[in-house]
Amino acid sequence: MVTAFAPASVGNITVGFDVLGMAIANPGDEVTVQFNDRKEVRIVEITGDGGKLPLAAEKNTATVAIISLLQHLGSEQGMDVTIHKKMPFGSGLGSSSASAVAGAYAANELLGAPFTKNELITFALDGEAIASGGRHADNVAPCMLGGITLIRGYNPLDIITLPVPDNLHCSVIYPEIEILTKAAREILPKEVPMKDAISQIGNIAGFVSALYQNDLALLSRCMSDTLAEPYRATLLPDFEKVRNAALYGGALSFGISGSGPSMFAFSDSAAKAGQVGELMKKALDRQGVGNMVFVSKVNEKGVVII
Repeated sequence: MVTAFAPASVGNITVGFDVLGMAIANPGDEVTVQFNDRKEVRIVEITGDGGKLPLAAEKNTATVAIISLLQHLGSEQGMDVTIHKKMPFGSGLGSSSASAVAGAYAANELLGAPFTKNELITFALDGEAIASGGRHADNVAPCMLGGITLIRGYNPLDIITLPVPDNLHCSVIYPEIEILTKAAREILPKEVPMKDAISQIGNIAGFVSALYQNDLALLSRCMSDTLAEPYRATLLPDFEKVRNAALYGGALSFGISGSGPSMFAFSDSAAKAGQVGELMKKALDRQGVGNMVFVSKVNEKGVVII
């Protein structure tokens, strides 16, 4: 029996729509896998989902990832799977990716680790596609590998792990409202003005440079999104209030995590990140919006066996 923990992740990181992602320390999902003699992958239990997730193996991100792995090996080995959901659905924190990553990693470990973490990403993407309708790696890659990742391309899959400044900390707030990924994608324009594309290119190039140079001042100047945030912010009625609270607290930047509703801020110390988290929480508390705050450094481990 093997249990894996896969952490939440922040997709896009403001300037990298669909190509940047990072892992945070918590929350996350746990998946336990053990052999059975039935020559099938089956879900024996799901906890923490409020009965929302299907027990059919072909409809769950964790088990689809496991089935994909076994098929690639040409194996008929059966597995019983238990899924412990420990993060909210539709949060913009990569919940479906976490289950897919934990499932693939636990199954791989149970089989003697025939695949590397990088190789497992393909199977986790098969699982992620069940939930999102697409093979998006901006949550899967950092969840699996940890740290901050850049997806350069998909054909072939080309993932680059970027350096993480030692004093870079992240505050994430999840407002208890639901934003469907489909709706968050549909609100985006099909075309953008050339000046907006140029601005985004400059910012993502500057962001990557800031990581390599350990230059948080440069990072702060680069954290401006012209492609998605101006449109997705309209789905978050308290976006400006939370943003103002974070920046007032000394945050380096503020943005939307993935497609939302979670939002995140970078800070240059653990103390400041804690303060920023408290101020963001107070901003939502004043609006009567339930919320959860998570503060940590960037998680450089990714998925682990527990």
